[in-house]
Amino acid sequence: HRPGDRFGRTDLVDRRYSATRSAVALVRCSMSPTTAIIAACLLPLCGAPLIALLGRRENLRDAVTVLIAVATFVTVCTLAPAVTAGARPSVHLIEIFPDLALVFQVEPLGMLFALVASGLWIATSIYAFGYMRGHHEENQTRFFFFFAVAISAALGAAFSGNMLTLFFCYEVLTLSTYPLVTHHRSDEAKAAGRIYMGILLSTSIGFLLLAMIATYHIAGTLAFIPGGILTGRASEWIIGVLLLLYAFGTGKAALMPFHRWLPSAMVAPTPVSALLHAVAVVKTGVFTIVKIIVYIFGIDLLAETGAGTYLTYVACITILAGSLIAMTKDNLKARLAYSTISQLSYIVLGAALANNWGVIGASMHIAMHAFGKITLFFCAGAIMVALHKTEISDMKGIGRQMPLTMGAFLIASLSIIGLPPLGGAWSKWYLVLAGLEAEHYIAVGTLVLSSLLNIAYLMPVAVNAFFYPAPEGSHGRQEAPLACVLPLLFTALGSLILFFYPGPLFDLCRQIGG
Repeated sequence: HRPGDRFGRTDLVDRRYSATRSAVALVRCSMSPTTAIIAACLLPLCGAPLIALLGRRENLRDAVTVLIAVATFVTVCTLAPAVTAGARPSVHLIEIFPDLALVFQVEPLGMLFALVASGLWIATSIYAFGYMRGHHEENQTRFFFFFAVAISAALGAAFSGNMLTLFFCYEVLTLSTYPLVTHHRSDEAKAAGRIYMGILLSTSIGFLLLAMIATYHIAGTLAFIPGGILTGRASEWIIGVLLLLYAFGTGKAALMPFHRWLPSAMVAPTPVSALLHAVAVVKTGVFTIVKIIVYIFGIDLLAETGAGTYLTYVACITILAGSLIAMTKDNLKARLAYSTISQLSYIVLGAALANNWGVIGASMHIAMHAFGKITLFFCAGAIMVALHKTEISDMKGIGRQMPLTMGAFLIASLSIIGLPPLGGAWSKWYLVLAGLEAEHYIAVGTLVLSSLLNIAYLMPVAVNAFFYPAPEGSHGRQEAPLACVLPLLFTALGSLILFFYPGPLFDLCRQIGG
């Protein structure tokens, strides 16, 4: 039955529901995969100037932002059925050197990342409306302009058909997010921006670009090909050095010691933190590492040579160190930032273990962590807007003032920890299976220990919020504006749904590399 039949809705609701389904079906039928790829990448980019032009008409600007975000997500969704069925649609833009061109090609890993980035853009935009107005932020139009450009760059990276295209989009993403990190234009924001640009550009140019040049010299191509392009073309030590250059060159993955930019960037508004941690920036980093391991090296090559061993240990160190540092932070956003550093290396660890379970677990964690962590940052921003609190020690009893927000915080925390019935349980389970299959018991131990550390730094926030009396002088419920609360409830619900209905995500992830 349709929703209208089941709940006794009016015929008008039925007709609207049918019209919506028909519109989506019409888009799917009328848009070829090639057109959809180009449209998905260009819609945010072309919409950004329109957002800027409507800056003085805030309501219209915000409405246009949401419409562009929804249109982008629907366009990305039109590609999913074909990719899941085995198709790999592509667009060849321009050839620069022999076997070296700007190319878009949609494969399962890129499809997954594009769905996450474009879908959460909608939620983040709506949240940003409530936060930016509730917190009386200046330069709101500039924020939404560069946010749209950043999403365009993230989708370009997701659909990249070779390392050259990915590198170009990766750098555009760095440049377009710099104005977001420095949004407040204070001395602290400018200092954070210098750290942000300094680390990300120095690693990408000094390490990532060098690795690309070496790969092109060795293999004669930078194409993403299932099984990799380096098998039989280089010695084991060269493979190991290249892998580390790629990993540390992808600064957005925040592997230690190239992680400092991430906590420094927390000076930015909370919607920017959500962009950095869940929607685009760090996810582009770990997505890049997984894509390189699967399509440049190939998991069989890493398994045979053992080249991923050193990267596995780097990931384990980052996981544990990030968690331990998170426990020391009283500022909620700082604690969540170090949590992100730790959680990102789960994805790197899964890919470095070089087996199918590892790739599946790493890929699923991109989505599971995105929903959990964006909820936590949404909650942090809502607390700031409603109660003007930023320090965890000041948040005792706030669950009685903000039950919806802190309830969502609890749900997201359990997902990040990896406990059923939340989505994070699935990705961590597959990562443990990967460690067992690889007989890498240090990795397995790291995953188990880090989950206990997750409990130590996340659960006290929720427990203290609900089990202490409301702060003196509080006046009943004081939730943030509805535009802030609805997105965090939606993303918290997403973590729950992903546990009970992981099938479509799993079906997509198990095709990666195939």
